[in-house]
Amino acid sequence: MTSNTTSSPPVRVIRSSKRTKTVSARLVRGVIEVRVPARLSESEIDDHVSDLSAKLVRKLNAENIDLTERAFSLAEQHDLPEPTNIRWAHNQNHRWGSATPADGSIRISSHLSSAPAWVLDYVIVHELAHLVIDGHGPEFVALEARYAQSERAEAYLAGYEAGRNGWTGTDSDASS
Repeated sequence: MTSNTTSSPPVRVIRSSKRTKTVSARLVRGVIEVRVPARLSESEIDDHVSDLSAKLVRKLNAENIDLTERAFSLAEQHDLPEPTNIRWAHNQNHRWGSATPADGSIRISSHLSSAPAWVLDYVIVHELAHLVIDGHGPEFVALEARYAQSERAEAYLAGYEAGRNGWTGTDSDASS
């Protein structure tokens, strides 16, 4: 399966003497315009450009994925309940997804919008299973295992997390 990624558009930084605190980014004719206060250092600008560009690209990727269609198809394939609502969460930075069994809703981190399709599908199946079982006990694991690539996707996500957290694979990382 292919990845869901959109390549990152070029970036134009616009310094403004009128802007004193806020930084913003938007897509204008295929270019990410990042507006910053004129007083910011190059290092501060680089940090903002990196952060805001990544968020904007995640949103663009997410717009190309029909989560509802995907969730309904996966629910049918794996004999799980359909969600009443599934949406991207652009502010969900510490979980890949979350489910509220009481109302049947699911939220998926937009960080997954650029992940391989099989990883996104795994997280959706994981959250669909939570609509049936709240915890991560043996019954939950059995439901989740209906998705054939569960172990592979878990390994991918663990590797992604390790990289995001700066793990280098050395023994000194184990104690930190």
